[in-house]
Amino acid sequence: MLVRDITETDLPMYYCCLESYADVLKQGTALKQKWYNQMKVKGLRVKLAVDDDGTVAGMIQYIPVEHTNITGKDMYYIYCIWVHGHKQGIGNRQKRGMGKALLKAAENDAMENGAKGIIAWGLRIPVWMKAAWFRKQGFISADKQGMLALMYKPFTTGTQKPSFPKQAKKPDIGKDKVILSDFVCGWCSSTNVTHANAVKLAAELPDKVELVTYDTNDRDVQAEWGIGEGLFINGKEVRSAPPLAYDELKRKVERSFSRL
Repeated sequence: MLVRDITETDLPMYYCCLESYADVLKQGTALKQKWYNQMKVKGLRVKLAVDDDGTVAGMIQYIPVEHTNITGKDMYYIYCIWVHGHKQGIGNRQKRGMGKALLKAAENDAMENGAKGIIAWGLRIPVWMKAAWFRKQGFISADKQGMLALMYKPFTTGTQKPSFPKQAKKPDIGKDKVILSDFVCGWCSSTNVTHANAVKLAAELPDKVELVTYDTNDRDVQAEWGIGEGLFINGKEVRSAPPLAYDELKRKVERSFSRL
């Protein structure tokens, strides 16, 4: 197994999180591609884990924290680590040390680029991106927000502890239409599907839905709202990952419209 930098040839499978067989994720690839092109000039780094049979089976993406909605300085922020774990496609490649190898490669790369530490978010429940896993890799808890934990590993003394943004405003509630407030970043292929479904639904139900989109890669938008990513139906946040299916989103919007 080896870890290497992403190449142009790898981009199509990267845009769908190494799950080229998953048709549902293809709905969000255009948004992922736009985000990648926008952020790579700001220092986005992507590394891939290649299994012994030559198959790309894992990935990590990280960027200087100053280009994210996380409060921090002189550190890199990990958007995600993913090692393919499904039976479909290339099969389950987890429990082979790929995640640790990817993280170590990112840490070394960050140090070589002068970073004072590296940051990651983790879920406080035993699923993907587990906070407990990061603690085992030497990360320290820095902040929490609902089921999310913000973790970091300082490389030097005096490294500033990072923190989650604090929500500054509440999304609007419509009176004649349901307002879909869509806070879009673009880094997550899964969440991008939910964003694509919101656009599709607003086009299908123009008399019932008003879609308001916010680009959270814009620092002014981040400062105004304090929301990194998410979809809100008349001010109420709904699940955006795993992808919110189109029919489920439509039902939620129809119910919200019936209450107006």
